[in-house]
Amino acid sequence: MTSGKIMFEQERRAMAEAIELTFYRKNTNTAGGNFSFKTRDTRGKEFIIMTPSMMSEAYHGKVSAAQVLVIDLENREVVAGEGKPTREINLHFACYETNPDIKCVFHAHAPNAMFWATSHLDMPNLSEATQKVEYIKVLDFAPNTTPELAEIVRQELKEAGNKLPKEYLLDSHGILVLTPGADGEEALNKSLQIIDTVEWNAEIAYKQTVFQKLGILDGYYSKGRKIGDIDDLMNRRPIWNQENKDEGFE
Repeated sequence: MTSGKIMFEQERRAMAEAIELTFYRKNTNTAGGNFSFKTRDTRGKEFIIMTPSMMSEAYHGKVSAAQVLVIDLENREVVAGEGKPTREINLHFACYETNPDIKCVFHAHAPNAMFWATSHLDMPNLSEATQKVEYIKVLDFAPNTTPELAEIVRQELKEAGNKLPKEYLLDSHGILVLTPGADGEEALNKSLQIIDTVEWNAEIAYKQTVFQKLGILDGYYSKGRKIGDIDDLMNRRPIWNQENKDEGFE
């Protein structure tokens, strides 16, 4: 897996490109965001490719491959890269340890999704492109970077089972995308796709909510059928189109 002049050069370059793309698309902001994915060396030993701390606030999404961190999955030691790991490292490892099928952990501050997260409302999932992530649930609040937040996510994953991909809203903190893949880079690309399409869905769900209050719609609509209404939203009944569930991300 290692190539070129630096350890895991290809994988770290892919991460650097993902950071810049996410920042450019405004799917995160200078307040933060952090991404990681699994990889292996030629002996089969597992590592995590992870964003360095301050990637947004200090570097504004412009991070080189050499700055991207390589972390030993077993002992959590940084073996390559510049700077410190993201302060959300506990959250990332909670995900990997709870469900080994997770290959990428992607946390960001996409603005429309943040609207739902800060409102402590589950996001109605209405678009065809986002159907496979199913129920987009908001989790209970815990301060960012804390072990308490990592534990909330760990418990949710235990209850949810192993089905992937998943996206959660972190109350007042952002969104969390968890993806499988043949390898970490494939999982990273899936996360980039999901965060972008769910951000569009977040705006659509907001507008359908407004249209209901205006009396233009009588509920939430997806693929030509009504799948819920504001009463379902307020009572935390999952709102997503459960027909043709095999469609969406491949």
